[in-house]
Amino acid sequence: MKHISILVPKGDVALSCIEGSFTVFNKVNDFLAASGRSPLFKVQLVGLARDPETYHRLFAVTPDLTLDEVSQTDLIVIPAVNGDMQQVISMNQEFFPWIVKQHHKGAEVASLCVGAFLLASTGLLDGKKCSTHWFAANHFRKMFPDVTLVSEKIITDEGGIYSSGGAASFYNLIIYLVEKYAGKELAILCSKMFEIEFERSNQSPFIIFEGQKGHDDEPIRKAQEYIEQNFSERITVDQLATMFSLSRRNLERRFKKATSNTAVEYMQRVKIEAAKNSLERGSENVSEVMYKVGYTDTKAFRTTFKKITGLSPQEYRNKYNRALAS
Repeated sequence: MKHISILVPKGDVALSCIEGSFTVFNKVNDFLAASGRSPLFKVQLVGLARDPETYHRLFAVTPDLTLDEVSQTDLIVIPAVNGDMQQVISMNQEFFPWIVKQHHKGAEVASLCVGAFLLASTGLLDGKKCSTHWFAANHFRKMFPDVTLVSEKIITDEGGIYSSGGAASFYNLIIYLVEKYAGKELAILCSKMFEIEFERSNQSPFIIFEGQKGHDDEPIRKAQEYIEQNFSERITVDQLATMFSLSRRNLERRFKKATSNTAVEYMQRVKIEAAKNSLERGSENVSEVMYKVGYTDTKAFRTTFKKITGLSPQEYRNKYNRALAS
């Protein structure tokens, strides 16, 4: 039997991650019981104390066990946490040595959404890939530069250390773990029961690019603003370097450091974000949108759009344009 420990952290926690994980793993046991088989999972809530944790002033979650009462487990699930991440990490730091100890004893560890901040604080993600909610990506990169963030991914699996993308996509990771532990048949059954898309791997269509301006490099911030205000124009890196009195090499180095994108990548992302907005809300066809955001090469536009969003421009328009769908 697999022992699953779902953590009950202190602070502002996404209750759905605790309840959803608990429900799905126990539903697998129900499916097995219905076919005369033994349960596979023993699911317990584990906290720093037995006292209930109250979330959103309304919902109380009572741990089954404390850390000291769990000598060994097979999977640790870290739910999403909200608020000031430095404070949340400080409030929950007693979990970290226990998580590391259990991992060294063979336990796997899964973070859900921004629970990645707690997982990364253990050091277990250093040198590894992980995902989190796209909205928290810039903050995560600054706090954990030794972790390779792949925020477009729904699921990462680094040798038994798992993470999921944003919000409700944690269900995709739970289904992935059900498949690993219980087999594809039960995973598909769970996906149908909870109406979760099976094998969805990319959260790029949901990402809203807002620029990375949480830095102190003023010339780079001004370059970003210029790009955003003139996205329909053809802007070159040399033009930006001259405009802000920097060498091309210096601008490219500083741009990458400040924004985690090259200047060319930033220009592409700004153009594609503008295209997404037009495809969502407007009546223009794909070619009209392409010219509107400054592209003249159809192949280049489609290639860049799909690289950033995971969908073709037409697929994106069909998916998100309500007027078109009605």
